[in-house]
Amino acid sequence: MSSDTLAKIPAVPDAPDHADSLRIVPQRRFGQWAAAVVVLALLGLALTSVLRNKAFQWGVVADYFTSDAVLRGLWLTLWLTAVVMVLGFALGTLLAVFRLSANPVLRSVSWGYVWLFRSIPVLVQLLLWFNIGALYPELFGVKTVDLLGPAQVAVVGLTLHEAAYAAEVVRGGLLSVERGQIEAAQALGLSRWRRLWRIVLPQAMRSIVPPAGNMLIGTLKGTAIVSVIAVDDLLFSAQLIYHRTYQVIPLLMVATLWYTVVTSVLGVGQYYVERHYARGSERAR
Repeated sequence: MSSDTLAKIPAVPDAPDHADSLRIVPQRRFGQWAAAVVVLALLGLALTSVLRNKAFQWGVVADYFTSDAVLRGLWLTLWLTAVVMVLGFALGTLLAVFRLSANPVLRSVSWGYVWLFRSIPVLVQLLLWFNIGALYPELFGVKTVDLLGPAQVAVVGLTLHEAAYAAEVVRGGLLSVERGQIEAAQALGLSRWRRLWRIVLPQAMRSIVPPAGNMLIGTLKGTAIVSVIAVDDLLFSAQLIYHRTYQVIPLLMVATLWYTVVTSVLGVGQYYVERHYARGSERAR
């Protein structure tokens, strides 16, 4: 290239000396800030209304919050939730394995179970089990009334109900594992059950834990329904007190606050369990 040609090329302007010439002005979002102010104002008004409303009788709430009857009901609620979740997921995992089995009989039984127990409301199931003595007065040579008390009926009814939903949660988690992982385990000569417990389930937990955590919280709150069959849970304990004292709202607030505290703790635990099983994936970031 000749010197005359180079002289015709316009010179490139020098880079700016100061960063101010490249300052980026953020977009102003007046609408979002106005909406946030309105929402905070409404929340403040609602909170003020609740705290200043004398009908809540916060002094009574404080008196009964840690009373012996309420704490006994809370303990039974926690125990019932734990038992139902363990048994429900144990049965649900078995049903999920049946559903993915090559055996058509096992697949049909699993599908029928899930269909049946998801179709019947849990309250109806509890009432049916509570009145099982009308259908079968004796089981295994023992009177049904003596064999199944209210607490046992609650465990059986809630477990069978939860197992139907747990089966679908576990099945979805198992299907989320890549087929290549299973084929690699087969190439290593691992048996079917070792592939399931050592390879598939640990990876499936990433998909199982979030809905399982939601089920746990839902089961905790759902145990309140057992009060209809006179199981002395948290809600039933509060009901017994306000039937005696006629302080309905304060005792309902006691139960509400305890449910809120426990579900909040479970939510925090769910967060850390999800992080544990999401290690090495984008979800953990």
